[in-house]
Amino acid sequence: MNTIYIRTLKRAEHTVFNVANGQKYYYDVQFNKRIPFSSGQQVKRSLIDALCEAIEQTPSPTTFLFEVDKQKKLKEGEVYGTCDPTYADQLFGGWMKASKGGGERTLKRRSPLSISAMRALHPLLAGLDSNGGEAGSFDRSERPNNAVIIRDEKGNILSDEEIDAVLKTEGNTDRSLGRKWLNPAERATGLFVFDIAIDLRRLFSVSINQLEPEMADSTITKLRDEGWIASSNVFGPCLVAPKTLREKWIPGLAKAIVNWRITSNQSRTFSLMDTLAISISDNANLIAGSIRAKLSEEDSRKADPIIDEGMSGVDTFISLQAGGFIHTKGETADALERAENVLVDKMTAFDFENQLA
Repeated sequence: MNTIYIRTLKRAEHTVFNVANGQKYYYDVQFNKRIPFSSGQQVKRSLIDALCEAIEQTPSPTTFLFEVDKQKKLKEGEVYGTCDPTYADQLFGGWMKASKGGGERTLKRRSPLSISAMRALHPLLAGLDSNGGEAGSFDRSERPNNAVIIRDEKGNILSDEEIDAVLKTEGNTDRSLGRKWLNPAERATGLFVFDIAIDLRRLFSVSINQLEPEMADSTITKLRDEGWIASSNVFGPCLVAPKTLREKWIPGLAKAIVNWRITSNQSRTFSLMDTLAISISDNANLIAGSIRAKLSEEDSRKADPIIDEGMSGVDTFISLQAGGFIHTKGETADALERAENVLVDKMTAFDFENQLA
C-alpha cells in the first residue's frame, strides 16, 4: 500500500471560506444553484496550521519581496518559503522557489498530500447566503520571523534607512507589509466533503536528484548532518527523515487531518466546522461511495446524505453530532480519536527507509 485515501464530511454553519476574490462558488447546471466551496490550497493551509500547532512547531518564515518604482510607490513581488524540510509545513506542504530573472535554479517539491476542494456533499445539501459579507485578509503580521524585502525600480534592495523614507511617503504611511486585504464574501452553510490522498513514498522522503532539484546543496548537507537517511525510492535517490522525527510528526499529521478547520475566515463568521464522519481506505473507488448522497425517491428536489457504515475495505468513523443530520446507527463519542489511531498505524507501518527492498 503506497497511498492512503481519506474522505471527510464536515458541516459549515453561516460562515465564510475566505479567499482572494470573495466567497468562491461554482454553478451547478442540473440543480440551478450556486454552490460554495473552499479550494484545496486553502484546505491544505488550514490543515498545515493545525499540524504545526499539534507538533508545537512555529511555521517556516515566509519571504515577501517588494519593489519601489521611481515615484517611490511599493509594488508587490514574489513570495516564497524556505525550501527546508526540517519545517513540517514545508515537508508536507511542498514548495516552489523561482527567482525573478532566472538567476538561481528553481527549487520545487511536490506535496505528498493531494487535497481536493471542500465542496458540497450534494448540490441540494449546501448553499450561499448572499445577505451582507465581511472583508478578510491574507494575514501573516503576527509572525515575528517574516522577511520583508523592498526593491527599487532597478531591482536594488533598499536599506533600512531608505525603507523608512518610503514608508513616510504619502500613500505608504498606513500600510501593513505582512497583510493583504481581501474582498467581502458571502456566507456558506451545509454539508461539505473533501478528499485527501497521502503518497507514503514522498511523505518523509525528499529527492536529492539535482537534475530536478528540490533543495539547495547547503540544505542537503544540513539534512545529512542532522541524521537524515540516504535511501532510494521509485523517484530516485532521496533523504528520509529519521525515525525519531517521524514518530513525532505522524501523530501530529493524523490529528491535523481529523481536527482541522478553516482558520483564515473571520471571527465574526466563526463556525466549528465539526467533522461528522471520516472514511479511510487504500482503495480510491471504495472511498468515493463510503460517504455520499442520494436523491430522495419522494421528491427529486431533496437529497439524503448517506454514510455507509459496513463497506468492506473501508474504515468509517462517525461522530455523535452526525446523528443530527444523517440517519446513522454507528456514531460514537471516540470516533475521531479512533480515526486518528488508524491513520497513525497505517503511516507508521510503511517502510520509509527501504522502499525498494
